[in-house]
Amino acid sequence: MMLSKKVKEIMTTDVITTAPDVDVVCAFEKLMKNKISSLPVVDDENLVGIITATDVGHNLILDKYELGTNVEEIMIKPVVTVSPEDDLEAAIKIMKENANSGILNQLPVVEDGKLVGIISDGDIIQEIL
Repeated sequence: MMLSKKVKEIMTTDVITTAPDVDVVCAFEKLMKNKISSLPVVDDENLVGIITATDVGHNLILDKYELGTNVEEIMIKPVVTVSPEDDLEAAIKIMKENANSGILNQLPVVEDGKLVGIISDGDIIQEIL
């Protein structure tokens, strides 16, 4: 069964991330340029938060951020994550349970506090179909 495959078998390992002290506008540009929906916030290899394109874009349009607002001030934390050893069924369950926090389509993969990959609902769907 496809769902018994491990997260580490299908996760993306070269994750595009941002540092906590980056300006929100720069982080948003990075999201847009790379056409990604979320950006894990990493401080010294440790995952400390996450920002989403929807969230940041929405707030930028509404002019909610003061000039010079950093990622750290607006990031979502704690981050919902999955382990590389978890199976896809577990990953789907975590996504479903946390859908209301807006991060249902991307799950950072963390091992010992360090970000080792990211997995999306699209990755899982491709695997199942």
